[in-house]
Amino acid sequence: MLRKNVRVRKEMKWRVMDMTHMQLDDESFDAVVDKGGLDALMEPGHGPKLGNQYLSEVKRVLKVGGKFICLTLGESHVLALLLPKFRYGWKMSIHAIPQKTSNGSSLQTLMVIAEKDNSAMLCPISSSMLQSFVDSNGSQAMGVSNALDTENDIRSKHSSYSDIIYTLEDLKIGANGKLEELSPGRRVQLTLGELVASSVYRAVLLDAPQDSGPFIYDFGAFLVPKTRAREWLFSSEEGQWLIVENSKAARLVMIFLDISHASLSMDEIQKDLSPLVKQLAQGGVGDGVKIPFLAASDGIKERSIVHQVASTLTGPIIVDDVIYEKVDDDISTLIPSEDVMFRRLTFERSECLVQSEAVLTSGGEDAGPKDQKKTSSGKRGNPKKSISPASPTQENNLKVDHNYLASSYHTAIISGFMLISVYLGKIAATGSMVKTSVIGLGAGLLPMFLHRCLPFLDIEVLELDPVVLDLARDHFGFIEDKYLKVHITDGIKHIEEAAKMGATLSESCESSNGGLTSGSLDILIVDVDSSDSSSGISCPAPDFLEDSFLLAAKNSLSEHGLFIINLVSRSQDLKDGVFSRLKTVFGQLFSLQLDEDVNEVVFAIKSETCLKEDDFSEACNELAKLLTVEKASMSQRIIGYASKVKNLS
Repeated sequence: MLRKNVRVRKEMKWRVMDMTHMQLDDESFDAVVDKGGLDALMEPGHGPKLGNQYLSEVKRVLKVGGKFICLTLGESHVLALLLPKFRYGWKMSIHAIPQKTSNGSSLQTLMVIAEKDNSAMLCPISSSMLQSFVDSNGSQAMGVSNALDTENDIRSKHSSYSDIIYTLEDLKIGANGKLEELSPGRRVQLTLGELVASSVYRAVLLDAPQDSGPFIYDFGAFLVPKTRAREWLFSSEEGQWLIVENSKAARLVMIFLDISHASLSMDEIQKDLSPLVKQLAQGGVGDGVKIPFLAASDGIKERSIVHQVASTLTGPIIVDDVIYEKVDDDISTLIPSEDVMFRRLTFERSECLVQSEAVLTSGGEDAGPKDQKKTSSGKRGNPKKSISPASPTQENNLKVDHNYLASSYHTAIISGFMLISVYLGKIAATGSMVKTSVIGLGAGLLPMFLHRCLPFLDIEVLELDPVVLDLARDHFGFIEDKYLKVHITDGIKHIEEAAKMGATLSESCESSNGGLTSGSLDILIVDVDSSDSSSGISCPAPDFLEDSFLLAAKNSLSEHGLFIINLVSRSQDLKDGVFSRLKTVFGQLFSLQLDEDVNEVVFAIKSETCLKEDDFSEACNELAKLLTVEKASMSQRIIGYASKVKNLS
């Protein structure tokens, strides 16, 4: 062929090279014409690797406005690579080429054209299929049509997203501006690694906002473990910018690990990622330069799984014993020990959020499995599966200690009783009981502590999942009695029914207790996690913030009743929205923001009588008198929290 054309076509050059590793400059060609080359590289048995490498080279050598003209038989495995490969920054079309009837292949040749556009727009693939192609190649035409429909559906969905997911290859050729230059405020989602490779990573590239220096790092990588990937801090744009600010990096690439990386050590992951993330560094990074890898730690020193079960309502649930690398000052003050062990209850659907946490000591309640009679009302549910490995706590005779509250937000909830402590004192003095409802049992730690430290409370716990009740009994020493009962029911419906009953009773009669109806609640606590923490609010579930429930909650309360919500969110805007809703329903609103924690406990009082902060000191003293706590330090901690409550009204 060279000899045949060398004199006639003097400007035509003939080169011999590996088409998957072309020795050609970037953006040096206006067109690449492929006559069956891609099909040959992707013959059955070869896999997609060579075809993928070849198409990457094609994308690299084409100029902006250049075209890749690919003649192919359009088999399903070829189109499955070809169409997505040119998804971002390319305009594509597909055409059936007329051909004479022959006794050869039954497949008709197609021409796929991809024009380099470098736009962030996602364009659908246009097609001009001849009717003769459809009529004479029914099976082939159907396969091509299905491939087009699938790809165009993906493009249509992605085009409506605020975030386009690029490949590293797309970014390197300028699909979202010049990668070698910082673009303040730029945020780009991408995948690292080829889809045909064993390890693919989801990532977000963030260039620090304007005037946000000084920086410690020009460029850095931040690894997010699977257990924390759904946290608002890492999954939301607002949270990601906070990570950039705290990392002191001019450009940060956040990399999200998933189950496919579970078998790899951190060193192996960094070794795998290093050559990929170096390509994202502004101005490039030399081979000998190390990329600083930062990581979100879980802070656990030791961990052993005590029990695993899958609930039909809550999903997988884990009970584990852990020793933290660092213990909160509050706990270290209460329990002076180097290695305090905690027992935790975690719902896998919100694995980043520990549902309940108890201190284990040698003098607590039995934390091992129990053969206890179940007395709760409601229908029982069956777990899908249950695994109970041997626990070190059984060997060391450690037990859940209900004299302590390991979760600071539980302490904060009780501190808010200060707001109605005078009212509580009057009821306790008469020997009457304070009607209290807690929505969400968890491990039962808060109800058990309330039952001990404020024995005049008549507590009902509303829990939707019977499996959670079993875990609380078997692994956290939870025990019911006359004044502490669990009802397996929908908490929202239960409160709505209580509100209706209270309204009916108030119309017909008044009780002897200052006009309060017998069905009125004095305290209502909502401590329920959300199954979708990506919304930005991990607690409570969205239904508990709807106006209909808030009104029902108010109507279920007595005249001096107290409504408490455990609010977990890192977004101040979202929290302000919750405060605004509560203010439209309740007369007075208070909150306690926990130091170095995302929890904020919100208190709402039904009474319109204004409680001033000047009265807090006296109210705290009244609460201190009511507490019957075995450890004086625990009582001091509760009152200390109470003094930090702020008026939001």
